[in-house]
Amino acid sequence: MAIPVIDFSKLNGEERAKTMAQIANGCEEWGFFQLVNHGIPEELLERVKKVCSEFYMLEREEGFKNSGPIRLLNELVEKKNGEKLENVDWEDVITLLDDNEWPSKTPGFKETMAEYRKELKKLAEKVMEVMDENLGLPKGHIEKAFNNGEGDNAAFFGTKVSHYPPCPHPELLNGLRAHTDAGGVILLFQDDKVKGLQIWKNEEWIDVQPLENSIVINTGDQIEVLSNGRYKSVLHRVVASPDGNRRSIASFYNPSLKATMEPAPQLVEKDKKDDEEVVVAQTNYPKFVFGDYMSVYAEQKFLPKEPRFHAVRAV
Repeated sequence: MAIPVIDFSKLNGEERAKTMAQIANGCEEWGFFQLVNHGIPEELLERVKKVCSEFYMLEREEGFKNSGPIRLLNELVEKKNGEKLENVDWEDVITLLDDNEWPSKTPGFKETMAEYRKELKKLAEKVMEVMDENLGLPKGHIEKAFNNGEGDNAAFFGTKVSHYPPCPHPELLNGLRAHTDAGGVILLFQDDKVKGLQIWKNEEWIDVQPLENSIVINTGDQIEVLSNGRYKSVLHRVVASPDGNRRSIASFYNPSLKATMEPAPQLVEKDKKDDEEVVVAQTNYPKFVFGDYMSVYAEQKFLPKEPRFHAVRAV
């Protein structure tokens, strides 16, 4: 079983309806799918691979050797008590935003990643428009909800550059613990040689196979809310590996922290009680401010998602 691979360029041709249906299936049945022919220049993607690998070697590798995960793993191995490191991730990560400080020692890193982020944001907006159409929502509904109706720049767009170095004891910890993503649409440019990403489906973990220069799309918790559960955020994890340094570049198009999130009215069924003017909306999701949800998520990221919705209802 493999997650769907979809040719995004066919949205513009005779196979548009078929491609729209494939994306709908990817959102409804999987929560993950891979896009090929997505419009991001291969030359740019090759540069991204190069500068990120060089960045890790120049600016991060030495620091990881002296990091908490290394120290904790060495201590555990010495104890030989059969325990695992349950609350540690074998991951080196930085986050790139429009307004934070970026690494400056690696030649070409800032320029390449700035160009890449512009392209990814445009792709995210195209994917959200497809979701709008598939859900029967007005064009731009999801993007407008994420921007809280405040124009085009209120939504959050961040890029996480992660590396998962070779692990001498991958059986003792995770690369990244299982979780769903809190936000909206996630666009992942993963390593095309070293695997490790897995999703939970049909009571088993399934590999997201590396596919050269594809972009993996997954839906976060807020897409689940907006779609009133038609699209689901899916549990995923990264498995530590003894071989290879796995590169992972995930970009997150999330709501503004001020955005009010709730199911789209068009997707909420309403029951009118006989002989009464009472209308009952059929939804399992509360109305909340995304910033409040993130406060809950910060404490409960690696726990089941359903209690988060209940917790935020009480905020």
